[in-house]
Amino acid sequence: MQPETMNSVGSAQGNVDISGVALSKSLMDFFGSLTLLILLSPFMLCIALAVKLGSRGPIFYSEIRQGLNGVGFPMMKFRTMVPNASAMQKDVENEVDGPMFKCTDDPRITGVGGFLRGWSLDELPQLINVLRGEMSLVGPRPLPDEQMEGHPTWKQTRLSVKPGLTGLWQIQARDSDKFSDWVKYDTEYVRHWSIALDIKILFLTIGAVIGRRGAR
Repeated sequence: MQPETMNSVGSAQGNVDISGVALSKSLMDFFGSLTLLILLSPFMLCIALAVKLGSRGPIFYSEIRQGLNGVGFPMMKFRTMVPNASAMQKDVENEVDGPMFKCTDDPRITGVGGFLRGWSLDELPQLINVLRGEMSLVGPRPLPDEQMEGHPTWKQTRLSVKPGLTGLWQIQARDSDKFSDWVKYDTEYVRHWSIALDIKILFLTIGAVIGRRGAR
């Protein structure tokens, strides 16, 4: 998290060593993502093989998302949909409001993709984004620029920090269909960020994934 971003957080929480908390978050992101990539690399290799054998198309899916201060980066995921999924989206009914898009029985999702999404395993390649410094382990989820248009205050708030692999919304309202909840928890995270909150979110994410809350 950049020092200029942390100033507002520091003022809300009292006297905070800005450089210290920023460095702590950066170190946690780097060593955390590196450790997880090393430990999970055999498992991720098996997932890659399953994706390749399960359906036609590439192993990974990459899309430009907006990072810190609106700088775009290619966010990585294991591919969970058919190759022409974007062209098919107009024929799929969106079950939630706002810029979110969710469909319980999305016909574009492959058999392997459905399993990966159910356990959030498709997100594991984003550990590479974290290692490269484009994302953090915890923060607002990265979105394309067009999905934030029309909500300038929310956009400015969430782009003032690095996007995260998981976040407050994922543990508090992952099964919510309300866009207002997304805005609420993104804003709350940025305003009250701390290393302790990040660690708490990481541990609670494990429970949310195991319980498959809001998995689609």
